[in-house]
Amino acid sequence: MSRKVISTENAPKAIGPYSQAIASNGFVFTSGQIPINPESGKIEANTLKDQVRQDLLNLSAVLAAAGTNLKNIVKLTVFMVDLSDFSKLNEVFMEFFPEKQPARSAVQVSRLPLDAMVEIEAIATLE
Repeated sequence: MSRKVISTENAPKAIGPYSQAIASNGFVFTSGQIPINPESGKIEANTLKDQVRQDLLNLSAVLAAAGTNLKNIVKLTVFMVDLSDFSKLNEVFMEFFPEKQPARSAVQVSRLPLDAMVEIEAIATLE
């Protein structure tokens, strides 16, 4: 079984003892991305929609470092502090995934790191 650690400066650094992603056997498994701007190291987005966009941009950077992209995501898991914002999440997802949407789960949680509103992790295939 192959296992490769994926790391890029184009996405936020891990804020704990974990990797941004692991590539293994034709798949990439990302850690959850919160809406940290990788340039400033801070959460700058104030709305849920902007936080979702930043999460997806961060995921895109991690996947690019692994040699794949958002189109190859097969499963997303979304952690939200307020599921009543689900329609806003869907609006942003339609921007990034207008067709052939990946499978997805969304779970409400009581709190996320750095008080983010949303965290997203992905499983993608390698090209």
